[in-house]
Amino acid sequence: MTDISAIDAPIIDLGVPKGARVIVAMSGGVDSSVTAALCKLSGYDVVGVTLQLYDHGVAIQKKGACCAGQDIQDARRVSEAMGFPHYVLDYESRFGEAVMEDFADTYLAGATPIPCVRCNERVKFKDLLETARDLGGAAMATGHYIRRVVGPNGPELRRAADASKDQSYFLFSTTKDQLDYLRFPLGEMPKAEVRRIAGELGLVVADKPDSQDICFVPEGKYASVVERLRPGAAEPGEIVHVDGAVMGRHPGVIHYTVGQRRGLGVATGDPLYVVRLDAENRRVIVGPREALLVSRMHLKDVTWLGDGEGADAARAGTGVAVKVRSTRPPAPASLLWDETSPTGWAVELAEPEEGVAPGQACVFYSNDAANDRVLGGGWIAGTRTAA
Repeated sequence: MTDISAIDAPIIDLGVPKGARVIVAMSGGVDSSVTAALCKLSGYDVVGVTLQLYDHGVAIQKKGACCAGQDIQDARRVSEAMGFPHYVLDYESRFGEAVMEDFADTYLAGATPIPCVRCNERVKFKDLLETARDLGGAAMATGHYIRRVVGPNGPELRRAADASKDQSYFLFSTTKDQLDYLRFPLGEMPKAEVRRIAGELGLVVADKPDSQDICFVPEGKYASVVERLRPGAAEPGEIVHVDGAVMGRHPGVIHYTVGQRRGLGVATGDPLYVVRLDAENRRVIVGPREALLVSRMHLKDVTWLGDGEGADAARAGTGVAVKVRSTRPPAPASLLWDETSPTGWAVELAEPEEGVAPGQACVFYSNDAANDRVLGGGWIAGTRTAA
């Protein structure tokens, strides 16, 4: 086996004794493969685990996707090359119920789902983490680009050093108990360095492209997956202007998202955008761009990773920075306790943002120059426009 001193790569300190068993979640990509390899070369008793999340059955018609087919074979080949055991666990039914069914139902309800968060929340960091403990793991490591830093009050979640690869938005629902057990060895590394190490180790995945789409959605065609999972559930309805005028018909709300401009099928002199989806009445509400501006969000299923109690922080009107899309930078905002919110939790944006939709996540970050620490987040249950 390769000696880590023979290559230019960091020795990983996971905060558990050398020789301790570490379970590594392996998707078959370069990130988790390098994570496992570095843990092994740094002296840990590594066990690689890959989840088989689905086959290519009625709902899925996509090749080369995460945790299916070739990816499982790639994870096995890396494990064999590095000399540690590798197991494949059949989580297909759990993934289907916890992620894919939720995806379909969320779209049918007129909201915008984020299945990658649900997968981390309900499968990888819940069921797999419990399996890792059953396997005798002192910790579980993943290839996510995010940092775990031990602060004065315990482990903290912080944004990745490589801002272009930061995955903190998708991990906001990680709990404090889970964070005690999880490790993220790549959080301090740029992606180019990870690929370089993979190449130097001769891993078969060194040049493997990153996955760009949601793993079970072929070519970004969300509606086709929903229609396969819920045949006949999409019903046509009216396209209605925010002023109440009926402007046309649509084939089903699942074909639209808040902020969408193209493909509306209605023509006016001014550009129109999808402002809101009224699934109960099968209506797509459209309007001018300024109608998209949102100033307040009501949240549900909030996770708090900051110090103290999250509800106290909200009642105090604590200043934070928030992201409502993974690709947007953190923006100034305040946590609020709003009695009109179903759960009490609300966020007021310092400057209104457009394209904010129920079903998306609102992630809290520290209100400092770096906006570095992840304080938690919640799912957007409702919005209030700036007007």
